[in-house]
This record gives sequence, C-alpha cells and structure tokens, in this order.
Amino acid sequence: MHIQVDSCTDHAGLMMPRGLRLHGTYVAVVETIDQWHGPAYRYVKVKGDDGGLYILRFDEREAAWSLTLFESDRARALSGRLHDRERQS
Repeated sequence: MHIQVDSCTDHAGLMMPRGLRLHGTYVAVVETIDQWHGPAYRYVKVKGDDGGLYILRFDEREAAWSLTLFESDRARALSGRLHDRERQS
C-alpha cells in the first residue's frame, strides 16, 4: 500500500521516515527500530507516536514509500475479540 511519508536524509545519506499519513491521520515516527536492505529497496521498522509498529518499504528506484506491516495493541485486541466470536459461533 503506497502511503505519503515525510522523510529526511540521515548522516549516511539514506532517506529515513519522520512521519506518515495513514487514512488522513498523521503519525510521527518516535523511534527507528531496525532497517534492512534488498537489491533495490530498503525496509525500515519504526514506532509511531500512536504506539503502533510500522514496517515501511522504500523503493530506491522509484523513490516511493509503501506500508508493508502495521501492528498495534488496539489491532491485536480487536483481532482477538473477532477470533473469540468465531470460536463461539
């Protein structure tokens, strides 16, 4: 899923996310947890000011960001409730 990401260049010259806009809501990046490289892309795992964990993919050829994974306590809780309902049915 392509998303709008505010980014800046770090000390090594790499584009790093500072914040992202997801469904009209701005989420500031409060921590970069990890990053790893592929042939023409880079993944960056960050924590947002909403407490969510995001894995963003930066396509270096296209200079475009996309959202690969989103995880939050709220989403886990909702998922657990849905799973419980399915088991009860």
